[in-house]
Amino acid sequence: MSRDVAARLVAALGDSVDTSTASREAARADKSGHAAEGLPIAVVHAASVADVQETLRIATATSTPVVPRGAGTGLAGAANTGHGEISLSLRGMNRILEVRPDDLLAVVEPGILNADLNAALAEHGLWWAPDPASRAISTVGGNIATGAGGLLCAKYGVVRDAVLGVDLVLADGRLLRLGHRSVKGVTGLDLTSLVIGSEGVLGVVVAATLKLRRLIPGEVRTLSATFADVRSAAAASAAVTASGVQPAIQELMDAASLARTHAFLGLPPVPPGSAQLLLQTDGPAATAEAEAIAAVLTAAGGVVTLARGDAESEQLLLIRRSMHPAWEQAGTTLIEDVSVPRSALPAMFDAIADLERRYGIAIPTVAHAGDGNLHPNFVFDGPEVPEEIWRAAGELFQAALALGGTLTGEHGVGVLKRRWLADELGEDQWELQRQIARVFDPAGILNPGKVFTP
Repeated sequence: MSRDVAARLVAALGDSVDTSTASREAARADKSGHAAEGLPIAVVHAASVADVQETLRIATATSTPVVPRGAGTGLAGAANTGHGEISLSLRGMNRILEVRPDDLLAVVEPGILNADLNAALAEHGLWWAPDPASRAISTVGGNIATGAGGLLCAKYGVVRDAVLGVDLVLADGRLLRLGHRSVKGVTGLDLTSLVIGSEGVLGVVVAATLKLRRLIPGEVRTLSATFADVRSAAAASAAVTASGVQPAIQELMDAASLARTHAFLGLPPVPPGSAQLLLQTDGPAATAEAEAIAAVLTAAGGVVTLARGDAESEQLLLIRRSMHPAWEQAGTTLIEDVSVPRSALPAMFDAIADLERRYGIAIPTVAHAGDGNLHPNFVFDGPEVPEEIWRAAGELFQAALALGGTLTGEHGVGVLKRRWLADELGEDQWELQRQIARVFDPAGILNPGKVFTP
C-alpha cells in the first residue's frame, strides 16, 4: 500500500516527492527530542497550493495520514511523521505575496522565516510583531500552527493577535479563504482563530494575511538585573508589571540557565545562584521607562546594568536566545511550556524548586516573565524520556493549573502533552473539540495521534 501511495504521489508531483531515507528520517523528529516510530512513506516538498491540494486528494483517496511540517523547530512533536504517513513540507512555500503599507497588512506563504519576513518588511517601514526566540529558524506557518508566542508578547501580543486570515486546504483538497483584510470583521464564526494553534489537525495553512505594525520611532534601551535567587527575580518581575510600565521584552533566567549560557558563549561566570531579568523598552519614552524600571528593580534588590549602545544590547539578547542551544549540549532536553498569571510567577518557581528537591533533579527554567510563560527544562540521557521525568512533568502541569494557569502557552500539545489535555479542558470540552476536528477532517487523516488522541 505504501508503495502504491508513493507511486501515485510521484506520478502527480514528480520531483517534489522525496523518498530518500535521509529525508524520511529527518521528518520523524522536531526539536522536542521526541521522534515518531518508523519512517514516513515520503516527504512532499510542496511548492504551490496546487501541490498541497493534490497531496491531500491522494491521501484522502488512499486513506493515508498526512502530517504538515514547516521548519521542524516545534517543541511538542506535532510535526513528527512516522510509519505509513506522508510528511507534507511547506518550507519551500516561502514567498511574500503582497505587502500593503497603506492597509498595514501582508500576505505570505507559510514557509517564510520570521526573520526573513521582517527583514523584507523593514524596507517598507513595517514589521510583524511575533518574535519567538527561534525567529531565525522558525516559519510563519509553524507559528500559526502552534499559536506561537515569544519575547514581545506582553506588549505586542501573540500570533493570534497578528493574523487577519488564513488560506486553508482541507483534508479532501478543498481550499477555504478564512478571515478578512479589514481591521474589523465579525461575519459568522471566527474560523481563523480556530485554526491558529490547531497544530495541523484541521487543515493545511497555505497562506496568511498578517496584521503589521509600523516600525517604532525612537530608541531602544536594554537593561539587566541580577538577583541572589530566582524567586527574588520573579518577585521583581511581578513588581515591574504592577508598576504600570510596559517593557517590550521582559525575560527571566534562573541560576542554572544563566550559568550554563554564559559558559556556552564563553562569557565571564556569574555569581553562584544568581538569576537575571532582561528587559527592553522601546519608543519615544524608552529612556524614561528604562529608568523607571531600573528604580523598581533596584528597590527589589537587583543589581541593575543599563546597556550602552546596540552592541551591549544585542549581547544581552544573545544570552537569552542561546539558552536552549546551550542545554542541547548537556543531553536530551524536554523543553516544557506552562503559563500562569503574572502575579503567580514566584509561586510557580517555588513549585519547581519543590519538584527539584523531591525528585533530586535540576529543572533549569527560563520565562517570558512579562506574560507569565515559563519554560522548565528536563535534561536526561538517551532518546526516550524516563518515566520519572514524566511524573515530575505531570506534577509541574498540575501545579500550573492549580495557580490558574495552562499546560502550554505557545508550544502546543502535539504528542508530548496529549495525555494531560483533558485535565485542563475537562471531559466535555475535550470531546467537543474532538468533534469539531472531525467536522474539518471526517476521515481523521490530518496529523493523527496528535493533540486529541485518548
